[in-house]
Amino acid sequence: MSATTDVLVENPVEQLLRTERMPHIWCPGCGIGTSVNCFARALLESNTDLDKVAIVSGIGCSGRVAGYLKLDSFHTTHGRAIPFATGLKLANPKLTVVVYSGDGDLFAIGGNHFIHAARRNVDIKVICINNFIYGMTGGQVAPTTPLEARASTAPYGCYEPPFNLPFLAEAAGATYVARWTTYHVVQLTKAFKELLAHRGFGFIEVIAPCPTLYQRRNRLGDGLDAMKYYKEHSKIRHGAPTSEVGLGFQSEIIVGKFVQKQRPTYFDMEEQVLRQRLGERYRPLEELVCQ
Repeated sequence: MSATTDVLVENPVEQLLRTERMPHIWCPGCGIGTSVNCFARALLESNTDLDKVAIVSGIGCSGRVAGYLKLDSFHTTHGRAIPFATGLKLANPKLTVVVYSGDGDLFAIGGNHFIHAARRNVDIKVICINNFIYGMTGGQVAPTTPLEARASTAPYGCYEPPFNLPFLAEAAGATYVARWTTYHVVQLTKAFKELLAHRGFGFIEVIAPCPTLYQRRNRLGDGLDAMKYYKEHSKIRHGAPTSEVGLGFQSEIIVGKFVQKQRPTYFDMEEQVLRQRLGERYRPLEELVCQ
């Protein structure tokens, strides 16, 4: 054995990955894998009970996250991740239920589910990987595609105003709202830890590069170029009014934690009403579900 024998170092998050499904399908330079690394580290550093974590995703590139994490996972139908997650939480309130999906899945066909779950303050955590495009289905315009950006369904540039996701989340009733890019790995990991600890409807928008269908079509370079752009054009503004954090094509990216507050959750309100109506006949949901 030589003095230069290589030492094998295990990736600390490997225990949370279904390595038998590797290599993954994501393109070189895609930011989804970086977000998964941050999320896995947050789970480990927060000492979350992994046996009580459920990951729910919809359709799209980000929807594959549920299949790669070695946790109880549900890869659901297009746009329906939040209703599935709500059902899981209702069936077993002790679960930590996380929705991990993309901007198209969550805010196009799934938009109505998002606003009502936020309105109800359902105790689930929603992570949106925003790459400004439909990445898996051909690069079509998404609800977050910036004005002037090109897409397969907008070859001359998008002319539909995009959603400002943090503003939409807060207006609908979310009690934790943050945004980071995949360049901000330390801050994103911390935000994930806060999200896991938060009680109520929490939302994190993760700006991530799509080098194949967004960067290339808009002549913005590759994934590394996107990360350099995030570094140079991001501005941290904790507590910024969400009405002021909208994104444009090649604009400044305002990142940070914008909302963190408490109000009664869906389950709190349900318990209050049922206690009033049923009196001594009332039993907490935790006593009724299967253990």
